[in-house]
Amino acid sequence: MSQADNSTPSKKESKDIAEIRMLRNFGVIAHIDAGKTTFSERILYITGKSHKIGEVHEGAATMDYLEEERKRGITITSAATTCHWRGHTMSLIDTPGHVDFTAEVERSLRVLDGAVGVFCGVAGVQPQSETVWRQANRYKVPRVAFVNKLDRTGADFDKAVASMKSRLNANPVPLVMPIGKEKDFLGVIDLIHMKAYYWTGEDADAREMITKEIPADLMDQAKARREKMIEGIAEFHEPLLEKFVEGEIGTVEEIMLAVRKGTLSLGITPVFCGSAFKDKGVQQVLDAVVDFLPSPLDVPPIEGKNPEDDSKVIWDLLPDQPFGSLVFKTISDPNGDLTFLRIYSGTMSQGEKYYNARTRKYERIGRLMRMHANQREPIDTARAGDIVAAVGIREAITGDTLSTRENPVIYEAMNFPDTVISMAIEPKAGADRDKLSTVIGKLVREDPTFKAITDEQTGQMVISGMGELHLEVKCNMIMNDYKIPVTVGKPKVAYKMTLAKSKDVEARHIKQTGGSGQFAVCRVRFSTDDEVETLEFVDAVKGGSVPREFIAPIEKGILAAVTGGGRQGFPYVKVRAELYDGQSHDVDSSAMAFESAGILAFRIAAENNSQLLEPIMKIEVECPEDRTGDVIGDLSSRRGIIEEMTSKPGGISAVTGKVPLAEMFQYSTSLRSMTQGRGHYSMEPSNYEPVPPNIAGKVLEEYAK
Repeated sequence: MSQADNSTPSKKESKDIAEIRMLRNFGVIAHIDAGKTTFSERILYITGKSHKIGEVHEGAATMDYLEEERKRGITITSAATTCHWRGHTMSLIDTPGHVDFTAEVERSLRVLDGAVGVFCGVAGVQPQSETVWRQANRYKVPRVAFVNKLDRTGADFDKAVASMKSRLNANPVPLVMPIGKEKDFLGVIDLIHMKAYYWTGEDADAREMITKEIPADLMDQAKARREKMIEGIAEFHEPLLEKFVEGEIGTVEEIMLAVRKGTLSLGITPVFCGSAFKDKGVQQVLDAVVDFLPSPLDVPPIEGKNPEDDSKVIWDLLPDQPFGSLVFKTISDPNGDLTFLRIYSGTMSQGEKYYNARTRKYERIGRLMRMHANQREPIDTARAGDIVAAVGIREAITGDTLSTRENPVIYEAMNFPDTVISMAIEPKAGADRDKLSTVIGKLVREDPTFKAITDEQTGQMVISGMGELHLEVKCNMIMNDYKIPVTVGKPKVAYKMTLAKSKDVEARHIKQTGGSGQFAVCRVRFSTDDEVETLEFVDAVKGGSVPREFIAPIEKGILAAVTGGGRQGFPYVKVRAELYDGQSHDVDSSAMAFESAGILAFRIAAENNSQLLEPIMKIEVECPEDRTGDVIGDLSSRRGIIEEMTSKPGGISAVTGKVPLAEMFQYSTSLRSMTQGRGHYSMEPSNYEPVPPNIAGKVLEEYAK
């Protein structure tokens, strides 16, 4: 598509900088079934990385290399690969679309410089598209969009673009227009160069497309769309804006530069279209990645802090700077655990040791490699801007920073959502208990949204995750990949608690035995605050009634009680604790005594003053119009609240609303029978809300057993 490559290095640049400028780290993000993995497979084929196209529906996709992925036809783990296009090196990460694997998207976006958002031409923006878009906004990742499946019945390019505006609050600017629609979708018109591209035949080589002049019957529409495009991008490049205001036509170079500047500043999202399955339109997106998405040099240097003195650390993204890299993924592997790293500055070499400020230990790099899904290409060194995998790292986990002891740095780690569902798991054979603990330890290290604890009272192991599918996939991996037969309990919801009303308490921890006693009195005002995640502790002590050295232990005690969860074991949230008074003793007071007083204070506040909270899910159900009444009735019976109902092409209704997770187990089976297999749904965590008193009583009774 492009003739004006804005990433071309200048003659004055060093070879290192020129190579980094020719690097593109980008990911493919989208809702489940929008065609991400198919799109990624076409990129590998078109760039010559693979010589056979792997189809998702046949279970042969290169990027879906796990057995579970191939069986289900979905992406579970993000896969990285490297390919080349127009002299540029591209690191591509294909991310999952299912909300249960949202952590994979989160950690990928944290280390990528750009992204391609894939949208279904029929459904437009779908719920998980919104989630990944929000994640990309949070990390300020520039994006281009690809409207896929335009050859499908009901596909509508303009409607999909409109849904990006309304549902994502994005500023989409189409740089192409489709020629024909649905089964008559033949090609696209490039509105920058004003050329028409056609693909002929069902099995045409993806690298071959025919360039023609724009058909006369489409010329007026193409000109109108081009003018609208220029109007959308002109403000990002002064010379183009001046020409546009004067009614003149800008040059191709000026338009390209305006699009690039608008994309990098997150002011616009260039939109392309096609059908990845039929190899249509993918080349234009590859060109757009080169022309409009940033090289590592176009992204502001990442900010870190020195762990020794908390001072700010910012190094330029260059190989001659001190070394800094972020661990964003770990994978257990029989041939040696793999640790994925994004290198932000300096150079990493095989065989060298690097410092982990969190563990205060060194990690030795056994082998370095570039990944192509699950295949490995050994390399000796990796430099600023690279995304690589290393073997030999033992203790680093997702979010850790590796640097040097002389120049230590810690980069901000990723934040992952809380788990919402849990279930008991145990090996069928008692002899496998230790083996199971080891495997679950590996899976927990790999996946920050997968947790495991052993219940102290029952000795039972409980695993937690983001949804039924998430836990089902983990259990299948334990049984199939690690060959440990297990039995699992019924899934349980991750309830939380909060205080029902504000309460002032006095906690007295006073014990007198032989020798020194224990004396601690604290007076705390407890309340709730929706802005507080777990606990906000306020020191409002006046006049030194509680000595300074005992205030931190009181906070520590309250926090232990809040997160411990009282009798039912459900952790408390949204708690505000204001310490306003207390008493101490010159001899008998100690940090331990005041910590115990803090624990007691919260227990008194929570006694007969607690409210059960449950996870509420945002849900969207798509079903045939004649089944909409059944779907709405069923959701209402599950305590759901319907927020919106819209009609989609092809006689389909979309119902959106909120529903408690506790009511949604096995929902897919119910939906299938209600809609004769034609309905499908997606859910994602929304918020926590109070459980109705009659239901709360039953839940607490059940958990007390």
